[in-house]
Amino acid sequence: MIPVREESADVPEFPMARAAGCPFDPPPGLRSRQEAGPLAKVRLWDGSTPWLVTRYAEQRTLLADPRVSADIMRPGYPSSAPIRSDGSGVSFILMDDPEHARLRRMVTAPFTVKRVAAMRPAVQKIVDDLIDEMLAGPNPVDLVEAFALPVPSLVICELLGVPYSDHDFFQENSKTIIKRDASPEDRTAAMGRLAGYLDELVGAKLANPGDDLLSRLTERVAAGELARDEAARIGVLLLIAGHETTANMIALGTLALLEHPAQLALLRDTDDPKLVAGAVEELLRYLHITHNGRRRVALEDIEIGGQVIRAGDGLIMANDIGNRDPEAFPDPDRLDLTRDARHHVAFGFGVHQCLGQPLARMELQVVYSTLYRRVPTLRLAEDLAQIPFKHDGAVYGVYRLPVTW
Repeated sequence: MIPVREESADVPEFPMARAAGCPFDPPPGLRSRQEAGPLAKVRLWDGSTPWLVTRYAEQRTLLADPRVSADIMRPGYPSSAPIRSDGSGVSFILMDDPEHARLRRMVTAPFTVKRVAAMRPAVQKIVDDLIDEMLAGPNPVDLVEAFALPVPSLVICELLGVPYSDHDFFQENSKTIIKRDASPEDRTAAMGRLAGYLDELVGAKLANPGDDLLSRLTERVAAGELARDEAARIGVLLLIAGHETTANMIALGTLALLEHPAQLALLRDTDDPKLVAGAVEELLRYLHITHNGRRRVALEDIEIGGQVIRAGDGLIMANDIGNRDPEAFPDPDRLDLTRDARHHVAFGFGVHQCLGQPLARMELQVVYSTLYRRVPTLRLAEDLAQIPFKHDGAVYGVYRLPVTW
């Protein structure tokens, strides 16, 4: 029998701080934990001490294990902030099957590979139009405001049937929800505003449905298969996830490429869609922008990685350091666009892996294959040391990215 590791007084806090001057690398504390072993205890804001899982193999194993739960309402779940005791407002991604599967099936159709491929010409036009506007406007320009944020916002608004004219409203509230140091009251209020906004849209589409995802959800509401508040919560989830994550990947990926000019040249000068697709996978692996980890709770005792995870123990799969595991990715701290990185865990693994990953991949492929080709002299307008990084958020990126050409 594997011995249970005794807890000590020096259990580190999670999340861990990044090192100055290493904007693309995981916190050094995660690297040292990974080198020491695949599992270690960490301390959260509420004093709980879940297991931090740092190695790739153990992360994938646990994410696919039916003895591990994603249900945020279960005792021992390592929540990143206080949760409401009644469970109201919980997204289906924080539920287990069968409820998770029931709700997820209602929104899978627009995210199939075939449907997403059909959207590529429309996304290409959005990208080209925004580049045209950027080139015709001021120089230098903030790439976040002029390009990185509008691309996925326009796409997800079109997909959901949300008026893009309201993007300032939902972006401001999204920022509050994912800001790590936002108070529980501010986060709850922002979520309430977004839920109210989506609820009004659901009501409008019940009366006048269109050809969009929210209208498909309202059909389920009208048929009695889905509650109206469930439809609104799904809309909030897709709206936030659909623009925040991709927008940060566009800006941070561009910054990483500008800091690796040989890799940028490979991408800028190619017309090979396979190389572009591979570059997207490598950038997803190298940068992985969600740094709160995939959170779970054990339903039974599990022996893994030389430790015993007890039933009720929390688990945090630190995807950013998992994607830098040298056992899975040789020389993992090197950005190499020719690497086969398709097996990364940026989108998670198992039944809860990211629903929108085909759309995110396609958007990034269009962006990375177009921006640097059309603006071949793109470069930073400020020193790297002056770029403000999102150290205070659950989604990592840059607040602004001044560029010139």
